[in-house]
Parts: sequence; structure tokens; C-alpha cells
Amino acid sequence: MNFIAELKRRNVIRMAGLYLVGAWLITQVAGTILPMFAAPDWIARSIVIVLAIGFIPALVIAWIFELTPDGLKRDSEIPEAQSIAPQTARRMERSILFLFAIALAFFGFDKFYLAPKREAALVSVATQAITEKSAQKEKSENEKSIAVLAFENRSADKDNEYFSDGVAEEILNSLAKVKDLKVAGRTSSFFFKGKNENLSTIGKTLGVAHVLEGSVRKQGNQLRITSQLIRVSDGFQLWSETFDGTDADIFALQEKIARQVTSELKVALNAGQQNRLIDTGTSSAEAYALYLQATAIFNRRDFTQYQDAVAALQKALVLDPNYARAYSRLATMYVLLANSSKEPLQSLKEKVLANAKAASVLDPSLAEPYAALGASFDWLPGELIEQREMFDRALALDPDDVTTNFWYGLTMIRMGYLERGVAHIERALEKEPMLPNALRWRGIMYFHAGDHAKAETLLKRARDLGLKFADRNLADIASARGDKIVAINLSANGTVLPLMPPNSARVLSEGIYGDATQRAQALTLLDNYMATSKDHLPVPGMVPVYLFMLGEPDKALNTAHKRLLRDKIDFLALLWSSQGKVMRELPEFPQFLHDSGLVELWDKYGAPDLCNKNAKGDYVCE
Repeated sequence: MNFIAELKRRNVIRMAGLYLVGAWLITQVAGTILPMFAAPDWIARSIVIVLAIGFIPALVIAWIFELTPDGLKRDSEIPEAQSIAPQTARRMERSILFLFAIALAFFGFDKFYLAPKREAALVSVATQAITEKSAQKEKSENEKSIAVLAFENRSADKDNEYFSDGVAEEILNSLAKVKDLKVAGRTSSFFFKGKNENLSTIGKTLGVAHVLEGSVRKQGNQLRITSQLIRVSDGFQLWSETFDGTDADIFALQEKIARQVTSELKVALNAGQQNRLIDTGTSSAEAYALYLQATAIFNRRDFTQYQDAVAALQKALVLDPNYARAYSRLATMYVLLANSSKEPLQSLKEKVLANAKAASVLDPSLAEPYAALGASFDWLPGELIEQREMFDRALALDPDDVTTNFWYGLTMIRMGYLERGVAHIERALEKEPMLPNALRWRGIMYFHAGDHAKAETLLKRARDLGLKFADRNLADIASARGDKIVAINLSANGTVLPLMPPNSARVLSEGIYGDATQRAQALTLLDNYMATSKDHLPVPGMVPVYLFMLGEPDKALNTAHKRLLRDKIDFLALLWSSQGKVMRELPEFPQFLHDSGLVELWDKYGAPDLCNKNAKGDYVCE
């Protein structure tokens, strides 16, 4: 106790407290002021180190010395009665406490008022810098972007429009393979054909900085192609040229145009593109023209002309038996024929297989043959694993191919992998934001998920782009709102049933959205059609969909189970929707899964979104 009392008498304890308070004040002031002068960090660190080192010497000095009016003297030299240490200590305490109070007030003001303003200013500056940098980067990247519009047909023969479209599409496809260049998709670019829209609107809609437009005049075997590259922002013409030649020069002319674009936009060419940008796959101008005819029909999805496309491709292969792209497109046309032709599916499948194989042997880099095989493997039971493998190979060859991503997305939905299917449809829409059927199917999936607002937006966009049968799906939205008459008219307008009796669309639409009498008439129509259709022949894939919508879920599942369907996607998408739960609860559903090959597929690739295996090893679906 005597030692503690002596420490107090000599003001050592007071000195320790006052020193710590003073050191804290000094470090706080230094921390606030030094950054204003951009002082190096070592100065602040040095102050803290010096203060820490000085703590012990300060206590020693307080023990040995005492402050007097005559200066510092040793404590032992001052009589206790004459010591002014207590008074001096109290004055020092009051002074330091006064400074301490002022410091606290200042630091409180700085922390809660000044500091937030400084931080906000810094954040604002940083955000502005990041935004400017991002904008500059986006602008730089966007400068290397282009849309190739459909070339105008200026030939006297208006039937030559397929040729002018084909010339532009070939240039577009070649530019799309240049890694350093962003190219708007064919469907999106060709949407503006004949609309006389200003370039600013086109550029903004497609998100590109440049537009390539042109015209083709064909007379006999003489060709004239005019092309110009325009900057969208100000309409400045970067380059324009007219090329004259013959049919045999078409490949060279397309190559010149594509190379001029890459030169003007200063994009780096990939390996293999230094010598040649455009590879049409044939040296026969006549075979190429026939390929373009078929491609125009393929792009329009005009089922009334599918056989014309097949005939054109077969002629092209007579002219050039090594034309891999013609074999590939022919395989795809046979896939499309499955939905509108009365030819047996097995026969069509054999043709798909033969042409896809020929294409792949001639050009192993083509993705389209495997996509065609993947689509055709859906026709017969027990081929789902092979179907998945074909699509996986197609995507490995060309991950960005729009048709492959779209078809694969639909295939994933058929198999119950809904999220993955939607992801691939969205991938297709990233490349082709105006692809009508992809818009329609994204809208359908929104509808099945209960988001009617997004569904209606996309379905209307698909219809506005020319996809008439999007009205069939818009009818469901109208019905959900209680607009039965609107629903009937939309459904009848959007339903195409080439293999069923005339007026079937109207009768079925009235049955689905109308009264009990109309429903009975629609069911009779379907019953009569099924009775006259042989069991071994495929039926339209919409038949089980209509049965379900007419209130016959058991008949719908039985039809899909026992009969071959020409296109299963509409029914299976319905089956995996919330509305389809009633079919998933039917006692026949597990056998349907086994017989369709879905169980075998899931065992290899994993359970789908709505199903899990129970303890017995059976799949149980929500």
C-alpha cells in the first residue's frame, strides 16, 4: 500500500493516464490530418511507435522529477510541505480533459458528419470512374458489331429473292465465325426486310454499331452485287462498292465483301480465315443456288413447300455428290417433314440417318447433322439416350448454333429437365432475339410457371413476327381471364392440323373453351379420327393435348402411351407443367415412364426436375 501511495504522491498514475489520453489524441489528429497532405504511411506508423516507446520514460520521469516554479527538480530535493505536485497535476488534468472533450466533439463531428460526406464523394468518384471505364469498354466492344440486312432483289425475276437473301445470309454466317466480331442473328437482321426502317432504329434494336446492306441483280448468268457498310450513329458510309461477275463468280464476290467488312472494322481473323472467310461447301454455282432455294423454305418453315426443298437439295447433290451442307440440310428437311407428311416415321428416320451420316463423313465439323439426328431419335420409343448423345455432340461442335440450342432446349423439356431446357432456349434467344418459335416456347414455359404477363408479352412478339400458331397459346391466357369468345377465335386462328379433317381447328377450339355441347362435339371429332387412324400410324402430337384440355387426362396419357406421336413436345411440356399434375398422379403414369424410355434415361443422366427415386428405386414425380 505504501508503494501505491507513493505512486499517487509522485503523480505516476496520473501521468500514465494523461499520457495515454494524450497519445490517443495525437494519433487521432495525425490520422485525420496526414491524409489531407498525402503524407506517406510511414509517418503515421512512426508517431505511434515513438509514443509507445515514450510511455515508460514518461513514467520514470514522473517518479524521479517534479515540476516546480523554478523548473524540474528531483523529488528528493523538495520538502513535502513545499511540493506543488498535487496542484500541478490537477491543472494538467483539467487542461488535458478540456482538450480531450474538444477532441471528442471534433472526432464525433468528423465521424458522423464529415466522414460520410467524404466517403460519398469518394464512392461517387469511383463509381463515375467505373461507369466511364465500363462505358468506354462497351463502346469499344460495340464498335466491332454489325448486322447484315437482307439484300434487296433487283432482278427482273422476283422469284430470285431466295438468291439475294442467300447471298446476304452466307456473308452473315461467315462474319459470325470471326471471334472478334459481334454479328446480329439472321432472323433478327432479316426482320427489317422491306420495312424501310431508319438505320438508327435498326442499330438500336439489334445492338450493333454498323449495318451492311446491299442488293443483287441477276440476269441470266450475269450478276451485279452492290454493298455498303454504314456506321449507325451518324449514317456515315464507311465503304461502298459494286461487283460485277457471273454465277460462277458468286463465291469470290461474297468473299470480297466479307473481307472488306473485317478490314473496315479492323477485326482479327481466326486461324484458317486468313486465306478464306466464306466456304459455301461447293464449287458448283448451280448446286449452291439450289441449296439457297431449300434454305429459304427451311427458314420460313413453310410446310407446304417442304417437298420442293427436298427436291432442290436432291438436284444439288446430283450436281455435286460431295456437297456436305446439302446432305446436312436434307436431313433437317426430313425432320421437319415428320410433322406434316403422311410418310411413315421409320422411313423418314432412315432418310435422316443416311443423309446426316453422309454429311458428317464429308465434313466432320458440321453440327447440323447431329442436331437432325437428335431431333429424329425422339420419334420412336427407347431412343432417348441416343437422342441426348446426338445433341451433346452437336453442341460440342458448335455451342452457339441457334437451331441446335433451340431443339436441344425442347428435348430437355420433353425429358423433364425443365430448367436446363429453358436455359438452352434462352441461349438461342441471346443469339436470335427475334426467333419466333423460340419466343413462343419461352412464353409457353412462362405460362406453365404461372407468369401470364411475361408469357403474353413473348407470345404476342412471336405472333407479330409471323408465327401464326402463337395465337393457340394466347388463347389459354384469354381463357384464364374469362374471355371465352376471344379464346375460341385465337385458338381457331392459331391451330394448324394438316393431317386432320377440315374445320377441326374451330370444332376443337369451341370444345375446349365453349359449353358442354361443344365439348361433346369436339370429343366426337377426336374419337372418330382415332377410330379411322390405324394403330401403327402416328397421329398429330396435339391430339393428347386436346384430349387433356377437353377434360380427359386419362385418355390423353393413354394416347401418348399407346400411339406414335408426330411431335411430342406440346404434350410432354404439358405433362411436366403444374396443370399436368393430374396426369402424373394417374396409376398408368409409372408404366408410361418405363415404356417411353424416360426411366432408363434418368438412370444414366440423373432425375429430372420434378422427380426423385424412392427407397424401392422407383421414380416419384410431384
